[in-house]
Parts: sequence; C-alpha cells; structure tokens
Amino acid sequence: MSFWKSLLGKSEPKRANLDALFSLPSAGITLQAALGFTPTGVGSVCFRAAEGAAFASIRADVTAMLAADGTHVTEHTDEFGFTWLTDRHDPSDLSGLVTELHGVNSTLEAQGFGPGLLCSLVHFRGPTDQRLAMVYLYKQGTFYPFAPNGPQQRDNMVEIQVRDAVSGDLPIEGDMSRWMAVWGAPEL
Repeated sequence: MSFWKSLLGKSEPKRANLDALFSLPSAGITLQAALGFTPTGVGSVCFRAAEGAAFASIRADVTAMLAADGTHVTEHTDEFGFTWLTDRHDPSDLSGLVTELHGVNSTLEAQGFGPGLLCSLVHFRGPTDQRLAMVYLYKQGTFYPFAPNGPQQRDNMVEIQVRDAVSGDLPIEGDMSRWMAVWGAPEL
C-alpha cells in the first residue's frame, strides 16, 4: 500500500488465499478423528451473479468443467439473490471436491468476477446426524464452522468444538461476528 493511500485512510482489500481450501482434507481427517464428522461429498460456491454475456459464458464453462468429471452440479438462487453452485462428489474423495471448488473460485476470480464471490462451503455429518459446513470466506481468506440444528437455529457449542479441533489445520476467522448464518445454502 502506498504512503498516500495509508495517509488518506484508503486500504486495498485483502486478497483471498484460495490455496487455503487445500487444507480442508487434513481438517476433515481431524474432524472425523476428534468429533466424528465425516464429509458428505457436497460442496458449494456462493457468488453474486453478474449481468451480461461474459459472465454467462464463464458460468456455462464452469458448469461444463464440473460436469465433464461426472460430477452432479446444480445451481440455485437464494432469497437474497446469491447464486449457489453445488457440486456433489464421492464422499470419500474430499480432495477431489476441494479441487473442484478451488477451480470454480479461481476461474471466476481470473475472469474478473472475484468481487462477486462470497463464500464456499464443504458439508459434513456428525455421528448423531448433526449437519455442519466449513465455510470459507472469500474476502477474508478464513474459515468458520456453521452447524444448523433446526429452522433458523444453530448449535454454537458444536461450532466452538469444531473451531477448536481444526484451528491447527485451517486459518480460522477470529472475528465471530463474521460467522454468518448461511440459511440459504442448498442441502444444509
């Protein structure tokens, strides 16, 4: 950042570290060993869709890229206008799922649509069928757990346990006010 920008109070946005997504497979092993959570094979990328032919072409290319691997891909727009691109993968291949989510994020970013990226989710299930998503905040480059346990309710105790279990594997979002509830996420 330049001297003048810092003097005027302008800052450049933090650049996302998409490679942090590749830490999820080791965190998945930790989650399974420590708390009994296993991957479901479902992951999503959430973004604000842009208007125009360029974005439509990129969106079609990303969907085709995922479908070419035999992956089942769906698209859903939530009540807030965000688009969720959901990838269903073999639950035993968390690395493959993460690679595909990374590919979606990096393709959108490389084509200039990075500012529209919100988050990525990878879904897990607990031993008592507890739902859990590890949420990657694109603009922060950090993760946080989201554990819904009913309509518009979340299990904060499970979220804290998960945070503590995976803090050595993932960059965890330290500001809990950024741990947004992602009620509109498909299949969560």
